[in-house]
Amino acid sequence: MTSGYDARVIENTTSEQRKDWIGLLARLVLGGALLVAGALKLPNLDANVLTVRAYKLPIPYELVKLIGYGLPVLEVLLGLAIVLGLLTRWTALLGTLMMLVFIAGIASLWIRGLKVDCGCFGGGGATEDPHYLREIIRDVVFALAGAWLIWRPRSRFALDDWLFPPIPTRTDLDHETDDEDLLVGEDTPR
Repeated sequence: MTSGYDARVIENTTSEQRKDWIGLLARLVLGGALLVAGALKLPNLDANVLTVRAYKLPIPYELVKLIGYGLPVLEVLLGLAIVLGLLTRWTALLGTLMMLVFIAGIASLWIRGLKVDCGCFGGGGATEDPHYLREIIRDVVFALAGAWLIWRPRSRFALDDWLFPPIPTRTDLDHETDDEDLLVGEDTPR
């Protein structure tokens, strides 16, 4: 028979395990999106420069080139780190900030009435049928996955668990008992 305390510990453990699985899913969603987006752009970086240029941002062409050539590499590296669970909170923060910038960029196209494919997963350039709302919603989902990881970076199968094992807290140590402690109370002389 389980005591009330044991039931709470089991319930709490199950809740934590669920959160760990949600964390894995969030890592795969955000990290996978960045990894795929960057990998699709890597074979043709010149086209990515043209896509960035199509946004008609008030920035110098040298910066457009830097973004066009550098963004896919950054997306691949960041996506890989998130998928692997490496420095999860910090990489998720960077990934989430990138998603917010992407949302702002897509929204700026929409507001300015430009008909441009965002180029988020390759392609890009002028189009007659932009899907701005769908692209913004998609990036909001990615940003929410990142927000989860910023709030709770622990997840299943993360390199962080191996590289930085959790330090036991006083509460964790209080709950660890051996058989002798169960038979002999603290007040009982040994």
